[in-house]
Amino acid sequence: MRYPLTSVRRTRVASAIGAAVLAFSAGHAWGAAFALQENSGSGLGNAFAGGAAAAEDASTLWSNPAGMSRLGSPQVAMAVHLITPSIKFRNGSSAPALLQPLGSSDGDAGSLNVVPNLYLAMPVNSQWSVGLGINAPFGLVTEWNGDWLGRYQAVKSDVQTINVNPAVSWKVSDTFAVGAGIDWQHIKAEFTSHVNYSAALAQAAGSAAAGGLIPPSLIPTIAGLTQGLDAKTAVNGSDSAWGWNVGFIWDATPQTRVGGQYRSSIKYNVSGDVGFDYPTLPALPPTLAPVVGLLDSGVRSVLSNGGVTADVELPDIANLSVFHRLDDRWDLMGDVQFTHWSVFKNLTFMRTTGVLLASTPENFRDTWRISAGATYHWNDAWSFRGGLAWDETPVNTTDITPRLPDGNRAWVSLGTQYKMNRNLALDAGFTYVFVNRADTNQNAGSTPAYGLINGHYDNSVSILSAQLTYTF
Repeated sequence: MRYPLTSVRRTRVASAIGAAVLAFSAGHAWGAAFALQENSGSGLGNAFAGGAAAAEDASTLWSNPAGMSRLGSPQVAMAVHLITPSIKFRNGSSAPALLQPLGSSDGDAGSLNVVPNLYLAMPVNSQWSVGLGINAPFGLVTEWNGDWLGRYQAVKSDVQTINVNPAVSWKVSDTFAVGAGIDWQHIKAEFTSHVNYSAALAQAAGSAAAGGLIPPSLIPTIAGLTQGLDAKTAVNGSDSAWGWNVGFIWDATPQTRVGGQYRSSIKYNVSGDVGFDYPTLPALPPTLAPVVGLLDSGVRSVLSNGGVTADVELPDIANLSVFHRLDDRWDLMGDVQFTHWSVFKNLTFMRTTGVLLASTPENFRDTWRISAGATYHWNDAWSFRGGLAWDETPVNTTDITPRLPDGNRAWVSLGTQYKMNRNLALDAGFTYVFVNRADTNQNAGSTPAYGLINGHYDNSVSILSAQLTYTF
């Protein structure tokens, strides 16, 4: 028996199933905490403790531009950081999505990431200095196996930023200096996931049956013949925006100085596109092929390629640091950092037509980072560093996503500096980050569409940094 669906206008079918299918096209989420602390090779060995007060080299341009006032000669600092996160999911009682196998729970979503920095600082006269910094303050790369059980929530997440920061410092007096800078920042992002195409077809068939377009008895038949189908989807976008930063540094005593910095939030209007890679339908009986074919066309009309936009605000950051020279051998330092992550409440992608594509709640919390460190000067050439830090996550357990599942972190850092001569210094550092277990019971809003991710993530991060500093 043939059914009269082929005689119905395609626009009517799309209208009947559009609302149902849209639920299966959502799920793009920005990852969890994606700020990068790694903006100085010399600072890593101290877990970035005292960054706004140390002013050891040109990398102070990022941690506090006022610190340039302490550099007596032009200087360039070049650093590279090798960041290797390990992100492993441990399955508990996850549930498969409708008409789909559960998928694997093996694999590591982390991979090696290379983050470079470049800083130039130059005194103009006894009071004024200028500089330029180029670095990457935010970023993440995670990628799960394409067949893993959370593929409908996330597969690949790739966020890259570049920040260009010209700055100036003014030495107000022998004990006090201020600094300020302008930040031009560019962001580029890609998020991929799968769409439960089988469930979308089944729900489209249900909507069509409710509209009197096909007999309800066809729904289980269509679902059974088209199970296991996935579409792949990717959202890409980019934008550029402006921010600013100010700082101060104060010599409270000849041995102790205090520094502080504030970096503004940066607001993006990301524009890009969404693309879908549709699956090939299986061979179907001649009586059903036209019906499923038209349902497939309706699904594709909703899951269509096109332009998207998203408004994203990255947080403002405030630091207060202290640096104390205990004696000729030992330097002690500490730092408190506040990050206003609560500005990041959700990530909403709108099509350029004005239709909502997806909205993912994030509901980040404001966070604190506390660090302490010490440097031992063995002789004029060699110095050895150490540091500890406690780093709070902005992610809440309700809204955690596999883009970058995060927990509170503890840093253990070691480093060394070798001064080859009065002009050239080499720094190396290593940090291991212990990440608290992150539990999850997440379905992204619809268990039939996405399945249920139930279990926990075991995470850690290894960081290896090197820096070359040349003083002219």
